Amino acid sequence: MRPLPPIEVPWGLKPLESARTGVERLPRGRRRFWIEHDVVRGVTPAMLVWWFQNLEGEIEVAGQRHQRYRVWHPRDHHSIAYVRRRPDGGIGPGAQLRIREFFAARPENKVDILATIERLDEGGFVHRESILGVEVGRMSYRFEAVAGGTLYQNELVIGSPGVLGPAMNPVSWALGSVSTRW
Repeated sequence: MRPLPPIEVPWGLKPLESARTGVERLPRGRRRFWIEHDVVRGVTPAMLVWWFQNLEGEIEVAGQRHQRYRVWHPRDHHSIAYVRRRPDGGIGPGAQLRIREFFAARPENKVDILATIERLDEGGFVHRESILGVEVGRMSYRFEAVAGGTLYQNELVIGSPGVLGPAMNPVSWALGSVSTRW
């Protein structure tokens, strides 16, 4: 798997400067990376729930068909698949995603994970990655309806919060080393 050429989209992408970001060291050797995006204008939390339930598939942009996940981030995202759905066939807590991307579109920043969804509702979306049943990473998105759209915040925590954390987290960092460049 290698980074794909960026998709050309007819709208401007928000610059990183339009968001607030940070990095924190947490107890037990974990790290937290967060970003608070500028308001996503004209988008409601309900629309974001629909989006996360429908990341697979294609969408037409400027007369060309592209994977929805790639259109979301035309440079970094590679592919996504729902590898396990809920018993009712839907996407939500208990479903699993296979996520492939490259932070900053760089081969050394490869992400290829199997994540289990813990939350998907109008308040947010949370998925985690585990190795042998031990959590090693968690991505949390928070949605808040505000005047004109939705405030969209997310955070990535790398490392295990459990008692094995101090022993496991160096392994988590080796597996998730891309996050050190975020």
